[in-house]
Amino acid sequence: MRQTEVVEPRDPDEDVRRISAPAITEGDATGWFDQLYAEAAKGQAVVPWDRGGPHPLLVEWFERHERPTTKRTLVVGSGFGEDAAYLARQGLGVIGFDISAEAVRAARRRFPSVPVDFRVADLLNPPSEWHQHFDLVVESYTVQALPVRLRRTAVTHETRFVRPGGTLLVLAAARDAADDELPGPPWPLTRSDIESFATEGLVAVEIEELREPPDIHRWRAEFRRPAR
Repeated sequence: MRQTEVVEPRDPDEDVRRISAPAITEGDATGWFDQLYAEAAKGQAVVPWDRGGPHPLLVEWFERHERPTTKRTLVVGSGFGEDAAYLARQGLGVIGFDISAEAVRAARRRFPSVPVDFRVADLLNPPSEWHQHFDLVVESYTVQALPVRLRRTAVTHETRFVRPGGTLLVLAAARDAADDELPGPPWPLTRSDIESFATEGLVAVEIEELREPPDIHRWRAEFRRPAR
């Protein structure tokens, strides 16, 4: 009788770690994103956050909330553009930005007729005109892709994007504080990491800790800047 070969499931973050390790070691925390998207375009790498659609936690959150009274929306680290395109289709005016020019080109190809302003920009050095400019800012799995030493800078810039009366929505993989920190990227966030978004005048509205057996553990958190 032939024995069936058991194939171990592939680590979805394998290519991310392979490509990012040399860059991060050399002090370049973000340059590897372009290489990842370039290899993915050739079928040589997998982008683990490419779901082929908007994040379900974003869709669920948006469908149960009132629409913003004005529509300026920023999607941080927009990647292939699925979240940004979803929000634009709901009638919001959306800027989706990414550090990777390859990602921005891919998003424009994927959504040529969806009215999203896809741009190349750096979360660690963002345009000054974005300061307190947006009604809705979406942070989906971007901060956790950066080395921990840069987390405070990234969080501070994201919170500063939110205008008075505006909202920051944070989606992230989660880990318990007692767990050993995994080799990354990504580096999943603890509760204290999530709570750190309540800064620069933002207040926490709701922090949801979501667990799905056997091993899915995520955060969905909403923060708001009080209206003047």
